[in-house]
Parts: sequence; C-alpha cells; structure tokens
Amino acid sequence: MKQKLHILPIIILSQFACTSTWFAGNAIIESLTKKLDFGGEIVSYVLSSVQFGFIIGTLIFGILMIADRFSPSKVFMVCACFAAIFNLLLIIPQLNVTGLLMARFGTGFFLAGIYPVGMKIAADYYEKGLGKALGFLVGALVLGTAFPFLIKDTTWASHPDSVIKLTSGITVLGGFLLFFLIPNGPYRVASTSLQLNAGPRLFKNYYFKKAAFGYFGHMWELYAFWAFTPIAIQWFALKSGNDISVFLWTGIVIALGGLSCAYGGILSQRAGSKKVALVALIASGFFCFISPLLFSLPVYFFLAGWCLWGIAVTADSPQFSNLVASAVSPELKGTALTLVNCIGYAITILSIQLLGSLQAIIPIDQLFITLGIGPLIGVYYLIQKKV
Repeated sequence: MKQKLHILPIIILSQFACTSTWFAGNAIIESLTKKLDFGGEIVSYVLSSVQFGFIIGTLIFGILMIADRFSPSKVFMVCACFAAIFNLLLIIPQLNVTGLLMARFGTGFFLAGIYPVGMKIAADYYEKGLGKALGFLVGALVLGTAFPFLIKDTTWASHPDSVIKLTSGITVLGGFLLFFLIPNGPYRVASTSLQLNAGPRLFKNYYFKKAAFGYFGHMWELYAFWAFTPIAIQWFALKSGNDISVFLWTGIVIALGGLSCAYGGILSQRAGSKKVALVALIASGFFCFISPLLFSLPVYFFLAGWCLWGIAVTADSPQFSNLVASAVSPELKGTALTLVNCIGYAITILSIQLLGSLQAIIPIDQLFITLGIGPLIGVYYLIQKKV
C-alpha cells in the first residue's frame, strides 16, 4: 500500500519536537548547579531521573498494552502535553533538588508515550521498509536530543528559561501536529484484551530475544556516552589549553548520530537491519576501547574522533527496533517495542551511574573504556546461530 507523502515527515517532525525535552535539563546544567548549590554529580542524577521515569512509564505502558489497545496518535498527543508541563517545572523560582528530580522523572515518564509510541505508529504505516522509516524516526529523536545543546549558545536562547520554554512549546506543537494529521495506520491491529503474560511470552521468541539483547548492549553505551560527552570535551579543553565550545560540540556529536540513523535506515534496504546494526555496534565498541588515545590527539583530531564515535553509537538503534518489531505479531508490536525500551533504559541508568561514580576515582580519559562491555555483549547475541 502506497502511503501519503506527508505521513513520515509529520511523524519525524513530531518525534523531533517532542523528544527535545529529554536533555533539556542537561543543557541548562550549569544554571541548575548554581541555583541548587549542587556538585558535579548532579549531571548523572538529572539524566538518570529522566531515564528512571521513562523506565517506569514504559513498564506501565507495556504491561497495560497502552499502545496496542488505544489510538497511538491520541496517546502520543496526551503524553506530549504532560511531558511539556513537567519540563516547565525546571524554571519555577522555588525549585529544589527534590523538585528537580521529580520534574525530570515526570518528563521521562511521559516520554514513554512518545518515543516507543512514535515507532509503533511508523510500524502501523510501513509494513515494508520499516528499517528505513525507523532510521529517519530515531534520527529525529537523536536530533531532538541534540537540539537543547545546539540552541544553548545562541543569542535568543542563551538564558536557561528560554531553552526550557522553547523545548516545552515545540513538544506541545509536535503532539497536536501528529494527533490531527496522522490517523491510525492501515496495518494497525488493535489488541482487544489485556494480556499480562505478553512480556514473558515475547522472550520465548528466539528472534525477538536476539534483537532485544543486541539492543540492550547498545543501550549500555549510548546514553552514558551522550551524558558524559560534555564532561569529556571540557576535560580535554582544560588539559590541552584549547578554547572549545562544549555545548556546541556536544550538540554536533549527538546531531551527527541522527544523520547516521537516517543513513543506516537507507543502507538497511540493501544490506539488511542485522548487518547495519552489527557493523555500527563493532565500530562504536572499537571507539570505547581506544578512547584514551583520543585524548592524546591534537584538538581537531580529538573532535573528529568524537564525532565519528557519535555517528557509530546511534546507527544501530533503529535497526534493532526494526528487528524487534519484525519478530512479533502485529497486535504485539507496540508492547514489544515498549518493553524492550523499558529494559534498555533501565540499563542506561546502571552505566550512567557507574561512570558518575568512576569519574571521582579514575581520570576522565580512562572513563569510557567500561562502555565497551555493552557492544561486546550486543555483538555476541547478534552473531549467535539458532541451535
């Protein structure tokens, strides 16, 4: 079935807009640190709160099969509005540490109705070519993640409040845009009953389990890499005596990952999702293990290496989602994507907190080696043969 030309661009635009709240707190971390009189460890707490909210949200959404039982576009719109509201709580004058963590938790909780639900909507429209569609869609999420960093140093968004207001505003806009322009897809098969045993049953599926564990290895690396990229760039700048715009280069590194998601989606049409995911995972794992060498390079080579890492670290993400969605029946696609996201993001909290603890013990240039564990596990599961 040939789809209307506006379908994918609208889903992509809405996904980009609504995921801009994800790293909004990290983009104004300096302001929050001064406001709350908190130390450098606030970085891991701020992002982990979002991740924890997302985990709880995806767990509840998955168990209740929200994306499979109700209109995904309506779920997306409602969650976008609530994510925007919780994001705005960051700029209230009476904000304290507890309020900060609850605001970030609430944003993460409702992002559970945006990211995996957006992928579910794409799966409802693209029975064939889903790897390509998800490549563009996850690329939009990555660009949305980079957006707060990219606008942070502009004159019209230099004030922390402006970053938060803008990301909340476009989140609401993205939610309504998708709701009014994207009806239920032609390949949507609604679940008519609640199946509380759906999750355990999914992991008995060999192909689902293989894709899921590959994704978990990828997630061990991804968000910890993003969260500690500004710390790595700042540390390199201080050690080398170079003047580097930390927020700008962090935004560039993350944004390049969005482009690689899209390009990986195009490549998957010819090479297949598994091969694209495998190559990207091997490449990003390689950068984990050689990361200490990057810090010894001249500034432009260091930044180039970090950009290449940013390209490799995300290219596999949409292809894992395609492998997960393709492994299950249509009425369980939303639940499968949501539960895999739930476990994957739980893993990100472990790696983020690990790096947060290790940075007080070991030099920053040694910190990223531990992220190589994830790609090793992911590659192991991807290359396994069915017995």
